[in-house]
Amino acid sequence: MAAAKMSVAELEKFLHDEFPQAFKGGDITIESADGETCLLRQRYNENMLRPGGTVSGPTLMAMADFAMYVVLLSAIGPVGLAVTTNLNINFLRKGQPGQDVLAAARLLKLGKRLAVGEVNLLSGTSPDPIAHVTSTYSIPNK
Repeated sequence: MAAAKMSVAELEKFLHDEFPQAFKGGDITIESADGETCLLRQRYNENMLRPGGTVSGPTLMAMADFAMYVVLLSAIGPVGLAVTTNLNINFLRKGQPGQDVLAAARLLKLGKRLAVGEVNLLSGTSPDPIAHVTSTYSIPNK
């Protein structure tokens, strides 16, 4: 795959302008993006939890989907209308309360119309994923 078409600063500006709801709480940061991989962090807050004190599935799914969007944009540039066509998630272990959630995304295949990738979701500093996601994005004609 080629070098990144958007830097972290360019991604943040584009996303703040075009997709402000993703940043409305100020709790998600893009730590890195290089056109093949990205790392996002969602700072812990109690709204992430479901009954029983674990990080909720919707929180993890949204974070994984957003990470795929970020890594894809870093690879193809500012194509706002790229959309998820498939997302599959396997919950592996409990996300710990009080810990940030990290999403490490990686593009597996980038075509003209489709991109396939995977995301490992992590809790805090643990190297063991709490969820594994595969996802496909549709890329519109430019």
